[in-house]
Amino acid sequence: MPDHLTISVGASEQASARLYRALDPGRIGATFVLAHGAGAGQLSPFMVRFATGLAGRGLDVLTFNFLYADERRRIPDRTDKLEACYRAAITVARGVGGLSGNRTYIGGKSMGGRIASQVAAGEGAEELSGLIFLGYPLHPPGKRDQLRAAHLPKIAAPMLFVQGARDPFGTPDELRPILDRLEPRVTLRVVENGDHSLAPPKKGERSVDEVYNEIQDDIVAWIVSTTARPRAVSP
Repeated sequence: MPDHLTISVGASEQASARLYRALDPGRIGATFVLAHGAGAGQLSPFMVRFATGLAGRGLDVLTFNFLYADERRRIPDRTDKLEACYRAAITVARGVGGLSGNRTYIGGKSMGGRIASQVAAGEGAEELSGLIFLGYPLHPPGKRDQLRAAHLPKIAAPMLFVQGARDPFGTPDELRPILDRLEPRVTLRVVENGDHSLAPPKKGERSVDEVYNEIQDDIVAWIVSTTARPRAVSP
């Protein structure tokens, strides 16, 4: 069962969080702050599935709700408020007993990953060991000219993009020209036939369980591979 935590955002607001502690043996000494997408909070099946699966593979995982999700509002907060909540979640993750020596990774599903990238592109992000995006929302569906990528070159840490081949928010082919300019800091993991939630078609050859298990294995393998690299420092 996850630990229930509280995140203080600003002077008076609070958000809920859950810590999924890595199972021993096999802890890899890393914490992943995993943020939810715009349409569902940290208790969505996707979030719980990835948090528990990654914890079972040795990764400490902190999930949290953005303020609007805890307040049961459908419309996300302003960007600055979302970023403030994410920064507060990182602070909590680093202060949890027994995890203070962990390397810190941030990211999330869809909007949660985008906000993580904006936090990493800002000031004070030098101690981040990497970012993990589960369906990066490169653009709104049907609006390929409205790219959300101008800030990505400012991120110094390694990045892992896990992108479904049929994601309407941005296919791997749309991402590649942007990510190619960020080499060697970026790894693109394509989920064949995956949608925005990285899931295969219901009548496809592979089950969601198979696909998600492979993705979680790949995430942990990528994190382990980054531990051999020096920590990134912004110029």
